[in-house]
Amino acid sequence: MPEFQISRRSLPFLSEELPGIGGVLKTELEDFQVDEIPAYPPCGEGEHLFVQIEKRDVSSELLQTHLAKSLGIHRGDIGVAGMKDRRAVTRQFISVPANCTDRLAEVETDAIHVLDSCRHTNKLKTGHLRGNRFSILVRDVPDDALDRALAIAKPIEQLGFPNYFGDQRFGHEGKTLELGFDLLTGRKKPRDLSPSRRRFLLRLSISAMQSGLFNDVLAERIEDELLQKVLPGDVMQVVQSGGKFVVEDLESEQTRFESGEIVTTGPMFGPKMHRPEGVAGEREQRVLDRWNVSIDQFERYSKVASGTRRPLIVGVENLSIEQEPDGLRFQFTLPKGTYATMLLREFMRNEDE
Repeated sequence: MPEFQISRRSLPFLSEELPGIGGVLKTELEDFQVDEIPAYPPCGEGEHLFVQIEKRDVSSELLQTHLAKSLGIHRGDIGVAGMKDRRAVTRQFISVPANCTDRLAEVETDAIHVLDSCRHTNKLKTGHLRGNRFSILVRDVPDDALDRALAIAKPIEQLGFPNYFGDQRFGHEGKTLELGFDLLTGRKKPRDLSPSRRRFLLRLSISAMQSGLFNDVLAERIEDELLQKVLPGDVMQVVQSGGKFVVEDLESEQTRFESGEIVTTGPMFGPKMHRPEGVAGEREQRVLDRWNVSIDQFERYSKVASGTRRPLIVGVENLSIEQEPDGLRFQFTLPKGTYATMLLREFMRNEDE
């Protein structure tokens, strides 16, 4: 039986030659603030209630548990567009049955507040958001931190930044990733998990495996100086529509890529994933082989991880960096599924020290 011995590689930076700003995150809760940008506003009528929640130092799982208990509903009745950081002040939308309206006051705690509510016809589902706005203070930076940050920002504003998954995806000491590996390779079965948390843990752990493999594919691409190159057989994504296709005309697609019309993608392995061909397919297969797993092993978990593609590079909107008495304030907007910590990693680079 294979053992979990995957040593996750050091993830290369977009501009390796530039010095980072160092610093620390999340010294105070208010240092890290997130506002969810909904995909659409609620219409004002319907059987569901969209509720805007502010939480402080509360995990997404604990929030849902609290909502279910205080409103007297099942966790499955709660709709959430995306998971949010625990050690932060975050404002997001959740949906609950409309008959919970009279009990919203019972949701209130010192750490959880109801900001607004409005009826809607549909339940909120995962991914039903446009993105997130961030305001983040990095403390304990050197005197020349602003100049360093502005230098790092130039290529990011021009090219975007590597769309890595953050460490929080893999669990404390990588335990969530290890569970995903155990499940894929048969060292553990779903029945070994607690029934009350089984579906949650299955989705989380298999997703962690998808994310680890994606990070490896992206890291190899950067190491080989191929992040800005379209390869034969690449699966490209149209930025505006999200449509995907396999590269056939290399020169034409390279031009569209450089104009920002399309973007290269990496694998979130699963049975429904759009597979690459040629050189791009060989590169992704090499990563699977290194991890000692196969794409067929994802088949049995298709209900929680059907497979998709994820852009290798992501753009940043409204990036501003300002000096404050306690450090540098970063403000920016990212599309859904993108990690602010991985953008800040490009600036901080603490792991190099």
